[in-house]
Amino acid sequence: MAKPLPGTYPEYFDRYISQVSEDDVLIVLQNQQVEINTFFDAIPPNKEMYAYAEGKWTIKEVLQHIIDAERIFNFRALCFARQEPQNIPGFDENNYALHSNANARDWKAMCEEMKAVRKTTIQLFESFTDTMLQYQGLANGKPTTALAMGFITAGHFIHHLNIIKERYL
Repeated sequence: MAKPLPGTYPEYFDRYISQVSEDDVLIVLQNQQVEINTFFDAIPPNKEMYAYAEGKWTIKEVLQHIIDAERIFNFRALCFARQEPQNIPGFDENNYALHSNANARDWKAMCEEMKAVRKTTIQLFESFTDTMLQYQGLANGKPTTALAMGFITAGHFIHHLNIIKERYL
């Protein structure tokens, strides 16, 4: 299914969706799984706690943020695909990071968790029909489709992967 059209998601998320070059949500998620399966495992142990500036997240916190956000985006997509009428609340990423305990976690366990989360993301989107992907719901008071949530997930990953490559490694 083609990329979501502007207006089917909050304008704020265009910064993520615009980074996705593929037109099929499953293809992009599957292609990213290949990178997820190798990229984080290759980060050297001396970089796990690195932050590129005072007050910035460590790589562990960035990875935990990616995991948390992907789970939240998946929940939203599921709610929309199932035509949930209730507004899904937003989340404060900085508060999540503060309370994530990421820096005390084992890096290898976090890498495995990311792989597993993405695998379930792919399975979730494989379960949706084209019609389900077009269903719209409210997240943080803003209308969004299930399809848009898939592309937001993929673009969010690209965004943070680029930050890690440019500022952390």
